[in-house]
Amino acid sequence: MKKRKICFISGSRAEYGMLYFLMKKVHSNKKLKLQLLVTGMHLSKKYGLTFREIQRDGFKIDKKITLPLLKSSSFAITKSTGTGVIKIGKSLHRMNPDLLVLVGDRFEIFAAAFAGLINRIPIAHIHGGEITKGSFDDALRHSITKMSNWHFVANKKYKKRVIQLGENPNHVFISGGLGVDTVKKTKFLKKNILEKKLKFKFDKKNLMITFHPVTLDKESGLKSLKLILRAISKLKNTKLFFTLPNADPDNHIIRKIINNFANNKKLNSNVFISLGRINYLSILKNVDAVVGNSSSGLLEAPSLKVATINIGDRQEGRLKSKSVIDCDSSEDSITKAIKKIYTKKFQKKLKKCKNPNDSGNASEKIFKIISSKKLPVDTKKNFFDLKNNL
Repeated sequence: MKKRKICFISGSRAEYGMLYFLMKKVHSNKKLKLQLLVTGMHLSKKYGLTFREIQRDGFKIDKKITLPLLKSSSFAITKSTGTGVIKIGKSLHRMNPDLLVLVGDRFEIFAAAFAGLINRIPIAHIHGGEITKGSFDDALRHSITKMSNWHFVANKKYKKRVIQLGENPNHVFISGGLGVDTVKKTKFLKKNILEKKLKFKFDKKNLMITFHPVTLDKESGLKSLKLILRAISKLKNTKLFFTLPNADPDNHIIRKIINNFANNKKLNSNVFISLGRINYLSILKNVDAVVGNSSSGLLEAPSLKVATINIGDRQEGRLKSKSVIDCDSSEDSITKAIKKIYTKKFQKKLKKCKNPNDSGNASEKIFKIISSKKLPVDTKKNFFDLKNNL
């Protein structure tokens, strides 16, 4: 019996962390053949050469596709996207998978979706229907939805939005968020082992700071970052954990600002290029809050009962748990939010918070469909018009 070839494409550390358990299920199934194409930040020294973690996890990488990521101007990202379309398209033509699995909204995933579409390969897209007002990922995500055949969304609200984009309701499945699944299934490192492994000590209070470029902002959110740093520089008995940004326009400026800040030894800071899935989630479990504008604060932190201080509009539009405190880009607002997370009232609310992306067993739900559901005969789709189907 011919094995169903399911091809996963990953270009970033966060994306792979979410896909890990789903890939593992495909890899261990005798009726399926896992194909893995790795690209983007995974293959860049600047971003930690994270493809090594994939190999350590026991996965064979079928194809490595390098992209020009040394520079972070808008033109450089455009060039990387174009290069991705050409190289990924060539590889998919050779690998000829039965199904292409993509998660999220990054530019290299957009390139992969376009290449898959042109190669007439059915696409299963995970985490569609979401909104992030402050980044161009928003437009990329919706574009990937239109190029895909099956859709796995985190919440019923996202399902409605994918249908609103003209997708057949029978092909939109509420799976829940893969980030939630990862949190529930990961075996965390104990605090003392984590400290020894990464050579640091937790303090009385601990914050994780992750700030990515606000790609639709002319200044890429640099003003917000500087105000965050000004606010946290005044904290006492607080350990600061920084994770560096993704390969988006102007990320090099943000990296420089963070590294310069952390070089002041009085500020009790640690900066990580890439932690890997287990290390990252183990630290996240032990901090008091995630501060910045990362999706992790909305998708994963609530499942660990960890607070999120979400700054600016980069994530505006996503569903949020009661563990998330939205604040504007002002030092006063950020300072008040940090004080709030330590109050008894907020801590009580935090213990009862629910993750809106949690509908249970996302990996299993997605696996069941991609492994057994009849594949589209071709990639042609009818536009599902709401006016005609109400």
